[in-house]
Order: sequence, then C-alpha cells, then structure tokens
Amino acid sequence: IAQLAERRSPKPKVGGSIPSAPAIASLEAVATNIFYYDTELHHMATADVTTVNSTLERAKLALVMALAVSGFFGYYALAAEPFWLRAVVLAGGVLAAVLVFLVSDAGRRFVAYVRDSVRELQKVVWPTRRETFQMTLYVFGFAVIMAIFLWLVDKLFEWLLYGVVLGWRG
Repeated sequence: IAQLAERRSPKPKVGGSIPSAPAIASLEAVATNIFYYDTELHHMATADVTTVNSTLERAKLALVMALAVSGFFGYYALAAEPFWLRAVVLAGGVLAAVLVFLVSDAGRRFVAYVRDSVRELQKVVWPTRRETFQMTLYVFGFAVIMAIFLWLVDKLFEWLLYGVVLGWRG
C-alpha cells in the first residue's frame, strides 16, 4: 500500500512526476493550492447560470426539438413502409437535430465541455493491471474479515441476550 501512496506520474510536467516536482509538497505550496481551490469553488458557486437569451438561440433550440420529434413521428407514421425507410427518416431527423444543436451556442459549449473532459481524462494516471488486482484482493479480504467480525459480534450479543440475560438457553 505504501508503494501506491508514493506512486509518481510517468508523464513529464505533471505534479508528482520525478522530473517535475516531488509528490510531497511544502506546507506553503499546500496552503497556496488550498487557497486557490477555495477561490475556484467560490467562483463556481457564485457563477451565474447561463441561459439562452437571444431569439436566434431559442429558435435554434426549438428547431432541434422539432427535428427530433419529427424524426420519431415520421418513424411511427410510416408504420406500413419498409423498415429501412422508417430507419432513414428517424436517423435523418435525429441527425439534423444534432447538427443544428452543434451550431447553436449551447452545442458549442457542450463540445468544449467534452473536449475539456477528454483532456482531463488524458492526465489521469491509471493503475496498472497488477495494482488493480492487488487492490481488488485487499477489498475482498477486508470484506471477508468484516463479515466474520460482524458474525462474531452478532453471536456474542445473541449469547449475552438469550443465554445470560433471559436464560432461554440452558
């Protein structure tokens, strides 16, 4: 477990990696990061909720809804037609709705959010297969030990209550 706590990032210029900085920071650096984190949370908590203000953006979002609904409506309205035609109508409506959404302001913000999320996921140092297996064994082992402990405590209370206090068992 101590080896996992001391694990350093293999990526250069990432805090904790060998070329960049040690995993254990100075007290001053920790205090600075806590202050920055706190102000970042405060900024996130007090940020205004973004709403759709312009008429054009509202029209785009209404068109997105209309296109998606029309695709589904067309799929069910063409029940007597071949499946491939119904599937094309459904896919066309949904695809058109997605394309209109992507050119809207909300769509651009969504794409930026996805890109930022992917960038953050690339920074994650995932555990190796061996580390994952070891941690899984630790969790299972701990669960078994806790189950045995709780069973023993239950039997102790059962013996105390029924055997000693109430005298129901001879």
